[in-house]
Amino acid sequence: MKLEIEQGNGYQIERIDSHNVTINNTVYSHSIIVMPESINDWNVECFDALNVAHFEKICALHPEVVLLGTGQKNRFPSPDLLVPLINEGIGVEVMDMQAACRTYMILMVEGRKVAAALLFQ
Repeated sequence: MKLEIEQGNGYQIERIDSHNVTINNTVYSHSIIVMPESINDWNVECFDALNVAHFEKICALHPEVVLLGTGQKNRFPSPDLLVPLINEGIGVEVMDMQAACRTYMILMVEGRKVAAALLFQ
């Protein structure tokens, strides 16, 4: 899927498929956390490997809201894993990868401090 949106500042998701995502003309095929001002490696091999430390890393980036893209389908993490975000008052939305990327672009253009935490598996 190709996304088209008004050009602006920041890291923009341009293309998504089941194996990678293109952001500002660079292709990523591993788990990442993308924010308007940064792209961070997210050392998570797959959804089943998620642990509290992975969400603590997101929390350290101080987003307003986190969009957790869980690959081709929605998979909801255990509430225990989300405690670092909940304790900081950071909103979390869980959705498939394509929905997370589309929502990220909308919130980014609105000037929100959004983080898309993207898992491919």
